[in-house]
Amino acid sequence: MIVPGNLFILSAPSGAGKSSLINALLKPENQGSARAMQVSISHTTRDARPGENNGEHYHFVSLAEFKKQISLNAFYEYAEVFGNYYGTSEAAIDAQLSQGIDVFLDIDWQGAQQVRMKKPGVTTIFISPPSKEELESRLRGRGQDSDEVIASRMAQAQAECSHYNEFDYVIVNDDFDQALLDLTTIVNNQRLKCRQQSIAQQDLFSKLLNIEAVEPTE
Repeated sequence: MIVPGNLFILSAPSGAGKSSLINALLKPENQGSARAMQVSISHTTRDARPGENNGEHYHFVSLAEFKKQISLNAFYEYAEVFGNYYGTSEAAIDAQLSQGIDVFLDIDWQGAQQVRMKKPGVTTIFISPPSKEELESRLRGRGQDSDEVIASRMAQAQAECSHYNEFDYVIVNDDFDQALLDLTTIVNNQRLKCRQQSIAQQDLFSKLLNIEAVEPTE
């Protein structure tokens, strides 16, 4: 019998290191043989960028198709960002979970609120930077944004961090290796819960609970 996968939400302000943590967690050497893991692939109405492939980076769909899916209540969550829509397909996620795959949603706190409404058992994790100064240093270290953009991202980060207490777990990404260990521990914790183990170890407990009583010796 297939043990259903766990659904995880990871949220963080830009620069907190969320993507690096997810990528490290999903490396083959970190996954082990017990359970497959993958990041969900969102649907979007924006055009594919150079190097992006449909079904690999996003599911690229028309605006009409996206709105049709909204009317069918087909998304766990969706949002409009700078004129383009992004959403997480409920059917696609549920299909992966039914195959025993642990699925990670890389979404913001607003998306997390939407998912919790439909999937109360989802495990939510917030990745926090260790300090405001370190976050700004990381953003500037990319060397891609102007001071104005950095200031905007810092303000947005503060707004996102104000929702940290809505999540089940909080990981402060100060030391990357420790943060990865913390994330791995959370994933393993969910796999070891009784509702998971009662399915995974069904044969074991069936045999243990049907052991014939031993007659006492005189």
